[in-house]
Order: sequence, then C-alpha cells, then structure tokens
Amino acid sequence: MSKTMNVSEIFGENVFSDRVMQERLPKKIYRELKKTMNEGKELDPEVADVVAEAMKNWAVEKGATHYTHIFQPLTGVTAEKHDSFITAPREDGTVLMEFSGKELIKGEPDASSFPSGGLRATFEARGYTAWDCTSPAYVREDAAGAILCIPTAFCSYTGEALDQKTPLMRSMEAVNEQALRLLRLFGNTTSKRVTPSVGPEQEYFLVDKQKYLQRKDLIFTGRTLFGAMPPKGQELDDHYFGTIRQRIASYMKDVDEELWKLGVSAKTQHNEVAPAQHELAPIYAEANIAVDHNQLVMKILKKTACQHGLHCLLHEKPFAGVNGSGKHNNWSITTDDGINLLDPGKTPHENIQFLLVLTCILKAVDEHADLLRESAADPGNDHRLGANEAPPAIISVFLGEQLEDVIEQLISTGMATHSKKGGVLHTGVKTLPDFAKDATDRNRTSPFAFTGNKFEFRMVGSRDSIASPNTVLNTIAAEAFAEACEVLEKAEDFDLAVHDLIKKYATEHQRIIFNGNGYSDAWVEEAGRRGLPNIRSMVDAVPCLTTEKTVAMFERFKVFSRTELEARAAIKYETYAKDINIEARTMIDIAGKQIIPAVIRYTKTLGDTISSVTSAGVEADVQTELLREASALLAETKRALNELIRADAAAAEKEEGEEQARAFHDEVMPAMQALRAPVDKLEMIVDKEIWPMPSYGDLLFEV
Repeated sequence: MSKTMNVSEIFGENVFSDRVMQERLPKKIYRELKKTMNEGKELDPEVADVVAEAMKNWAVEKGATHYTHIFQPLTGVTAEKHDSFITAPREDGTVLMEFSGKELIKGEPDASSFPSGGLRATFEARGYTAWDCTSPAYVREDAAGAILCIPTAFCSYTGEALDQKTPLMRSMEAVNEQALRLLRLFGNTTSKRVTPSVGPEQEYFLVDKQKYLQRKDLIFTGRTLFGAMPPKGQELDDHYFGTIRQRIASYMKDVDEELWKLGVSAKTQHNEVAPAQHELAPIYAEANIAVDHNQLVMKILKKTACQHGLHCLLHEKPFAGVNGSGKHNNWSITTDDGINLLDPGKTPHENIQFLLVLTCILKAVDEHADLLRESAADPGNDHRLGANEAPPAIISVFLGEQLEDVIEQLISTGMATHSKKGGVLHTGVKTLPDFAKDATDRNRTSPFAFTGNKFEFRMVGSRDSIASPNTVLNTIAAEAFAEACEVLEKAEDFDLAVHDLIKKYATEHQRIIFNGNGYSDAWVEEAGRRGLPNIRSMVDAVPCLTTEKTVAMFERFKVFSRTELEARAAIKYETYAKDINIEARTMIDIAGKQIIPAVIRYTKTLGDTISSVTSAGVEADVQTELLREASALLAETKRALNELIRADAAAAEKEEGEEQARAFHDEVMPAMQALRAPVDKLEMIVDKEIWPMPSYGDLLFEV
C-alpha cells in the first residue's frame, strides 16, 4: 500500500457488500434479499438468480474466473472447491460466463471425505454447502488468480451438521430468541433481534522460512519437538509492545492491506510477550461473520508470510519455555437498535436488567464449566493452558472490584445500594494530565473475564476456529435466559421476582467468581475446595460432550442432536490420537535419522581429538569429560527412542476412540518427553556446526 493511499478508499473494495448490492441489484430484489438476511425469510429462486448474476458480473469485473463455496469442515481449517464460470462451448467455439441462483445457494462436496464421526460412510458421499447470505461474499486474490468466495454452511445428505458454522448459526438463533424473550419482560418492545458479537485477538509467531524448512518438527507438526532454551528468552519482557522490526512491519502492512480490502477491520497490531510473537486484533463483528473473518485472518497471515520469506506458526505452543499463542474471544450480546446487554452503565447496582443478564451468565458458566473448557480443547492447547502464561485449565469468572462488590451486596443483604467508582489517577507529574480511571482492574490470568461491556474468553487456542466456543457461549446463555424467563413469566410481582432471582443466581453460583491470581497453586487448591472442575487435557474434556445434561441442553435449543454430539466426540478422540501419533513418529524420525547420527559424529571427533592430544603427551581431561557426558546422553537418547517406538506402536493398536486417545495421552506423551530431555541436553554440548537443525535462538531472534 502506498503512503498516500487512503484506507477508507480500499476498505471492503473486494467485498460484495451492502453498498455494492444496493448499487447492482434492482430495488425489489435488494429488499427481498435483505428480508432473508434480517428475518430468515426463505430466498425465492428467482431472486437468487438475479443476485447470482449481479455477483458474477461484479466478480468478473475484478478478474475472477472461478467461484468457490468456502466452508468449515471438522478438520480445523477451511475447505473449498473451485468451479469456473464458463458454460459448455457453443457451436461457434465460444463459451459464456454464467452463474445461477442454484449454484449460488447450493454446492455439493464429497461428505464422506471429511471427518464425520460415523455420520457418513465411505459409500455415502453426498453432502451440501448452503449459502450463508448474512456473511458477505468476496473476491480473494492469490496465485490462482481472483476467485469469488461464497461463505457457506456444510451438512450431510440426511441433514446433520458436518461443519463449525451450522451449529454456530443455530446457537445464534437460540440466544436471539431467549434474549428477546427476556427483554420483553423488561418492557422492551422495539428491539427486533439480539446478536452475539465477537472480536477475536489472534496471536502468532513468525520465523524465517529457510530456518523453518530445516526443522522437520515444525513442518510436520507445527511445533518444535526438540529444542534447548537460548541464553535469552522473554525474561526481560522487552519484546512485549516493543518496536516492531522493519521486516515484520512490512509484513504487517501487507497483511492489513489485504484484510482491509476484504472488509476485515484489522485494528491493532503489536509485538507479544515471547520473542518472534505478535498479535492482530479486529473490531467486533456478528459472531458468524467474525468466525469467517478469523479464518481469513489466519489464511492471510500464512500466505503473506511466504511472500516475505517468513513462515507463520499458529500452533498453541510452538516453543517450549516461552509463551504460547491463544486467541482471546471477546463476546458480547447486542440488540439491533444498539443496546449492549452486557453494558453495566454508570451505576451497575441500579441496572436491574444488566444484573439479571450478568447473573444468568454466571449461572451458565458455573453449570457448564466443563463444556466451556472442552470448547477450547485441542492437543496443542494442552501444552499451554495453566502454564503460567495462559489461563489455568480451571474455569472461573473475573468480575473486578466494582461488580464483585455489587454481587456481595446482593448476596448479603438482597439489595445493592451503591457501586464503586473509578476515581482519578494522579500521575504526580505536573505536565501530565490527571484522568479518570476505570472502576475495575484487569486480570490476565482469568479464563473468563468481564472487561467493561463484554466477556473475554481467553482459553481459545491460536489455530482453532472460534465457532465452537461461541456456539457453547451462545447456547448456555440461551438456556440461562430461558430458565429465568420461565420463572419471571409466572411471577405475580415482576419487580420482586427479578430481585429474588438475581440474588438466588448470585448466591448459588458465587463459587465461579475469582478475582485473584489464576496462576497460583493456592488457587488450584481453593478451586478444588469450591468443587470447580480442573480438566487438564483434551482427552479428559471430551466426555462432557455426550453427558445427558449436555445433550438435553443442545437438543432443547436445536443446536446439536445427540447423534451430532456423539460424532463430534468421536472426531475429537480420533484427532487427538492422530496428532500425537504424528508427533511421536516425527520425533522418532528426527532422533533416529538426524540427532543420533550427529551426536555419533561429534563423539568420534572428540575421540579423535583425545587420541591426538594424549599421543602428544598432554592430558585431555576436558575432552574426555565431554565425551563421557555426550556418550551417556546418547545412550539415554537411544533407550528413550526405543521406548517411544514401543509406546507409539502399542497405542496405535488400541481400539479407535477414547481408549486409543487415552493411550496416546498416558503412554506416548510421557515417552516423548523422556526422549526430548536428553536431546535438549545434547544440544547444549554438541558443536553447533554438527547439530542438525536451527536452534531456538536462530528461530526466535534471527527474524
């Protein structure tokens, strides 16, 4: 982007936005399409044909030759199949460029080739992608040229959701219906829709592409399976918000430009805590659009890195010993006429509607803490959660001093009479202005923190789709709102009933509130006394997907069926087993083919040196000590390698599902750690010229 380019001129230029639709669609067609988008009205095929033609013409003007339905199968990444606009050749040898309403609305990828958890057998191939008209289509430019991308949902021939988006949109409908029901009880007759809004902060690492290509572990698994810490890590906290290096600044500029063209409101960029780690944060969007945009962000972060001779790592823990990467999921619920249901106002103790919404969410998080934890579970996140960098694996809610005080008043007296004020911050410097400070501090150790007018769910892994956590948040909130409405709709005295319900929820679910240090051992003990679940691994988290409580809730709000939940649990176990198996096999390959041969060369060099020195009549004590140490670690490495080979083979023989996943967690993971320990010690001994891969120092500081 040139220095003189105006961001407002390029923002959204490659998006088939509302403005473009108004310009290109007949007024009647535009109105019908907006009804579908805003009211869920079924789209008339004739309207779809007109929209498709206008969309095709717009895309072709931008150089597009193909279109694709972008969908989010249960692989963790997006999927797409490209079709050209051309029709069959005519008699004169020419072709037309056509795109019908049917092609816009529906696609047909092979459903049996994506994870289905048994919902689709190999011979049951039919599946459908369905246009999500509420998420704008866009033209993406890459090496394949310009492609019209149409955001879609993906389901099987028999109607089960095979993707991340379908359940999310179902959950959005559920929370909309129940939140409106609640608002009507408070006399709100004007709001027509309540929508969850999301702003996901994306953390990532950047490493030099050539060094990346010399690390098989990064290539195959996305994280380093071996690696000794460099002399300097993140101890000085000097990388956090530090000056952005020129190479990285150039990369960030290109990322921003492409995102802005695609209508993604990239807002904030900075260095994160760990060396070579960075963050990008957008402005809020409706949940389904935020999910689509975050997938675009991850794709563009990776694509742009290649153009700058870099590689973008999105794994939750690519380097041991420094912070991993998360994706802070900022979630709020807002009406179509601008009312944020999580805005406490200036006097929260008097805002009865807010207090009911707040205590409903406390109830939801407390009752479904295991499910919320599971929504952020993946193999990479097991290395990060609770590692004195990310939130602990224990779900708790941070409210801050102001709201905690209001809750305590409600619990102790049944009525809140005041709210703490923020006061004025005095800097002590005459030339610096005094300014009003917030009534509440922040807590970066909390997994679910209230931050003014939203909740920040900090557990989500950096490479994960944000669809799953937001599906859970929407649904548990919908359930809590519904249960509150059931009580209040029967009440003879609404004001008294709502006060009683707020006190009841606050009292019964106060155990979930914790404003202290979530990293401390004392909190782990305290959480145990409170009865809060401490789910340390993905394997331990998955079972909650199929409990009767979970199934009943999701089926009540038509977000998931029992069959869909069972399928997802099966996919999660299969994914975990495959991921750890790939990591184990990669370690076996690297240790056997690269590290052990390199150490043997080093010990031979030492042996030759010892012979030369001693034959000259000089003692070789240092060389001999190094040889003994390296030889002992080499022997330990070979024993650990043999044990990992045995453990991996044994786990692979287990029955697929929970049994196999637990075998990889309980037996293979410890064997991997046992192999890494002597190898990392050897890296500190062996000559750098002999060591077969770039070190942590090379990767983290030479970018």
